[in-house]
Amino acid sequence: MRTYSSQFYSNGGIPCFQKNQSSLFNKHPKLSVPLLSKKKKRPLRVQVVSAVQFRPCIDIHKGKVKQIVGSTLSDSKEDGSVLVTNFESDKSAEEYAKMYKEDGLTGGHVIMLGADPLSQAAALGALHAYPGGLQVGGGISSENCLSYRGRSKSCYCHFVVIIMFTTVDVFFQYVFNNGKLDLERLKDLVKIVGKQRLILDLSCRKKDGRYAIVTDRWQKFSDVLLDEKSLEFLGGFADEFLVHGVDVEGKKLGIDEELVALLGNYSPIPVTYAGGVTVMDDVERIKEAGKGRVDVTVGSALDIFGGNLPYKDVVAWHHQQQESSSALH
Repeated sequence: MRTYSSQFYSNGGIPCFQKNQSSLFNKHPKLSVPLLSKKKKRPLRVQVVSAVQFRPCIDIHKGKVKQIVGSTLSDSKEDGSVLVTNFESDKSAEEYAKMYKEDGLTGGHVIMLGADPLSQAAALGALHAYPGGLQVGGGISSENCLSYRGRSKSCYCHFVVIIMFTTVDVFFQYVFNNGKLDLERLKDLVKIVGKQRLILDLSCRKKDGRYAIVTDRWQKFSDVLLDEKSLEFLGGFADEFLVHGVDVEGKKLGIDEELVALLGNYSPIPVTYAGGVTVMDDVERIKEAGKGRVDVTVGSALDIFGGNLPYKDVVAWHHQQQESSSALH
């Protein structure tokens, strides 16, 4: 069971911070927010309770369903690095979507690792195959998000746009200026798609002992640290977070338990963690470290993506969580 606690004040749902709290958002002029007056009443806590879920994924690269070590993605290979592909499927994105639908899995992520025409077509095929059950991201911008909704009429009412901070696309240029988050542009995007349809990808890597959100296909550190204050602040603009532990993602080295604990302690909205899951014990560790408040997605480790972890076992675990939650109600 997970309980989300969020503090919102009378400034339109945007969290406020005490003046004496040291935070990037207090230092950066574009990220300044109204300060909480000492005379105001204590903020109302909004709680959302649900069961831990397994969120399936469909990663698409050049139109094919693949599992790629995300940290090896880049637009240029001038540094001599090589793209590492763990798995390439002979099944289409649409086939995976139909399988997830049959297995009763919702909230899965369809990620275009490059918004080329073949990947766009594959992503739309998956969305049409499972209306309302999937979310899409990668190459989504303020300019094209509404056109995606228009081209996905079968799932219009449940379409969710994932804004990927990890891809080099128009939105990356739109939201970040020289590695800094531009609050006004983020607000503009919320006006276009709505907070309830926006998922922010806050994938991060460790730098100097702290987690920093990474951009430019996980190659560049932004100046935004992932901590209690940033999670609370950004939670005012999105319906969910998706967080890849980039240091372990795709490497099947085990989870980043410290990151999972941070998300479980401080995320004010539903959050899904990805990275390093290898065995079922890792899934249970996410549940425990995240205090039952962090969902999980698994990629390369699953046997449907060439790994050794049985997909059917993870699906069974997922349904067991749902049944346990229902029994408590």
